[in-house]
Amino acid sequence: MSSSTEELKRLFYQEVLPKLLPFSDAATRELPLARLLRLALFQASVGMMMVLLYGTLNRVMVVEKGVPPWLIGLMVALPVLVAPFRALIGFKSDHHKSAFGWRRVPYIWFGTLMQFGGLAIMPFALLLMAEGGSMPTFVTWLAAGLAFLVAGAGLHTTQTAGLALATDLANEETRPRVIALLFVVLNLSMLVASLIFGALLSGFDEMSVSQSNQRLIGVLQGAALVAVVFNMVALWKQESINRDRVEQIKADRQAYKEPPRFAETWAHFIQAGSATRLLVALGLGTAGFQMQDILLEPYGGQMLGLTVSQTTRLTAVWAFGTLAAFGLAAYLLGRRVDYYRISVAGALVGILAFVAVIAADPLGSPLLFRFGALLIGFGGGLFAVGTLSAAMNLADVEGSGLALGAWGAVQATAYGLAMFLGGAIRDLVTTITSSGAFGEGLIQNQAVGYAFVYNLEILLLFATLIAIGPLALKGGHAARSSSKFGLTELP
Repeated sequence: MSSSTEELKRLFYQEVLPKLLPFSDAATRELPLARLLRLALFQASVGMMMVLLYGTLNRVMVVEKGVPPWLIGLMVALPVLVAPFRALIGFKSDHHKSAFGWRRVPYIWFGTLMQFGGLAIMPFALLLMAEGGSMPTFVTWLAAGLAFLVAGAGLHTTQTAGLALATDLANEETRPRVIALLFVVLNLSMLVASLIFGALLSGFDEMSVSQSNQRLIGVLQGAALVAVVFNMVALWKQESINRDRVEQIKADRQAYKEPPRFAETWAHFIQAGSATRLLVALGLGTAGFQMQDILLEPYGGQMLGLTVSQTTRLTAVWAFGTLAAFGLAAYLLGRRVDYYRISVAGALVGILAFVAVIAADPLGSPLLFRFGALLIGFGGGLFAVGTLSAAMNLADVEGSGLALGAWGAVQATAYGLAMFLGGAIRDLVTTITSSGAFGEGLIQNQAVGYAFVYNLEILLLFATLIAIGPLALKGGHAARSSSKFGLTELP
């Protein structure tokens, strides 16, 4: 019986899964697919939190609880205060001194604790902010802000250290594919989590206040527990005790050897290759794709009459588009296509996506709206894989933690700022429109604020093309490994 079970497991991991999951051929004898997918569970916890923070919660709080979009946008964007420190977190984990020789484990552990703590207190803070009570308003705002800040800090710390651990475990040839596989898992988890949260919140807008509050508390605190379980399973026996590193730490202390300084290391890294232009393009492109994140679900609810469950499932549509882009990117990178040109293609698809989203309201077409969401995910996926591949080619300059931390810092900072600005600009334009400044015919038109933001995103994507264009025109940027980057065939 056990031999047949082992044979089935072998067939699943070696024959079936590599044909279905993009970049699953990153597995090696030293890092088998089962261990790699278990490690990827930290990305599953991150993806689940992203669905909650950037999708489900903003729709529920804006539409059902009546919180102003600028306020919930500010709360969701608060983790941006932590995001710039991802490069520092990665650098510190590169040079962390532990009695066990661990570098990544302590950071993932404390990141997990912050994820749990933030999600555990979040529902109560949000309900106080939405419904008031005896607490002063500024206290409820501070409580909600603290919950988002702690949860976001945990998310960024866990993801940065987890990605660095994956690069430690992978060899140089498979390292880019391993990181890409982890982002596939991230998007798969977002897809699955959005479907689960959509089912759990089905009929939320028809519940009584007490029932809806209990459901929201249950969903958030259940997610906190799942995040801890996922991260602990992911971390189990991944980073072994390194006695050589322990002895080296002792020798450095006896010799009073100072660890490298972050400022000097960062200066060396930023001067290498095209790091500055890449990071500028990454920031512009991320903002161009993500400014809609806090608006897309309220837009579907207010303009197209979609329910909470239907708008939550938009994340699944978006994630499916991203996964399709990952599969295509794997195919193209395997054919040695320039990764900067893949990023350019993603930005062009993004421009078409926002045109479709804008047109959905005047045409009254939820189908066109969903198609636009699909294209946003597809274009964003191509752009992310292209820029991530470029960052991985800079990883050996000063260490994987710093390179991935820099990529993550710019992406997350642009993400958070874009979400806050998206909500704030939408509210500002709506206020100006309702005052009659743009004419009497637009006073009651709620779509103007949304359309303004979507057009701004199109301009940002054009700016991205200008920034990354010279690198794409130069050509010759392909994966360093002579072997294929991802799948040999599309999934």
